[in-house]
Amino acid sequence: MLAFLPSLILERLGMRLPIIQAPMAGVSTPAMAAAVAEAGGLGSLGVGAMTARTARAAIDDFVQRSGRALNVNLFVHQPARERADVEAAWLERLEPEFAHFGGNPPARLAEIYRSFQVDDDMLAMLLETKPAVVSFHFGIPDEGKLKALHEAGIVLMASATSLAEARSIAETPIDVIVAQGYEAGGHRGMFDPDAVDDELGMMALVRTLVRRLDKPVVASGGIMDGAGIKAALELGAVAAQLGTAFVACDESLADAAYRESLLGDAAHHTVMTRAVSGRPARCLANRFTALGAGVPDADIPDYPRTYDAGKALHALARAAGEGGYGAQWAGQGAPLARAMSTAALMSALEVELAAA
Repeated sequence: MLAFLPSLILERLGMRLPIIQAPMAGVSTPAMAAAVAEAGGLGSLGVGAMTARTARAAIDDFVQRSGRALNVNLFVHQPARERADVEAAWLERLEPEFAHFGGNPPARLAEIYRSFQVDDDMLAMLLETKPAVVSFHFGIPDEGKLKALHEAGIVLMASATSLAEARSIAETPIDVIVAQGYEAGGHRGMFDPDAVDDELGMMALVRTLVRRLDKPVVASGGIMDGAGIKAALELGAVAAQLGTAFVACDESLADAAYRESLLGDAAHHTVMTRAVSGRPARCLANRFTALGAGVPDADIPDYPRTYDAGKALHALARAAGEGGYGAQWAGQGAPLARAMSTAALMSALEVELAAA
């Protein structure tokens, strides 16, 4: 298996297995990332929804559990536009849902997450803690941030959903391109969520990037077991990134409703929606995705302002015993999800990969 790994990953990250646990902001934990790292893969923490202070605490927690490499993932979206008319109409659309559970929507929406593009505190924290890997979703940071991280000896990775995005990444000091197929769970990594999406699957995207670019490519999207990892490696990827496969693990922050849906019939029905957060994301079909079905993209506020209302509705509904308004992110491989510890899953993946 090590023969599939380039020296960059093998020597700098100490990976024994070509397996990267996807960052999954809101789901991944230091305990999960550490278990993956200790098993020989690359564990990840999604800190795009955190402040620099809470991100540092999560990194410190990981360090207490493992001395191995950690991937810290950041959101690099364009700061949201405040569109008063669109936001007012969206809140009015959600009002009956809130009323059903005895509440009211927020009076106005807020930009609840800061983009790394404007978060100098996060940059300073990363330069102090120096995680082995820093990765980016939704875009590429400015030249100054990339230079500072690169000069600190940090391996850099970024997501691409198309050849054009990957070429933009290849022109920077970023070391590895994560090819995110359309079947992947969670948020699409598109640099511009309003651009035309060619909806390339993992197989076509990985093979295209491997053939056209010189930088190492990681495959992401629909990979759930050792056979899937082997297929990605055969396409030329240096490693496979798995997210949905880890959602049902013991160390995951997924709530009971999320786990029940993932391990039930809902796993067979995933949809791409903007209704939950404001950006396209693949989710298990639930009450929130049904609410957003048929709503034009232009009628949904910008990310992450939409997420402000989504989180409020989910919290209200969950308090009343209804879990169907959550951000139940999952890829098209969801029916293959397994409930077990992270260590047990990593062991299973290694055995399956060897058998493949």
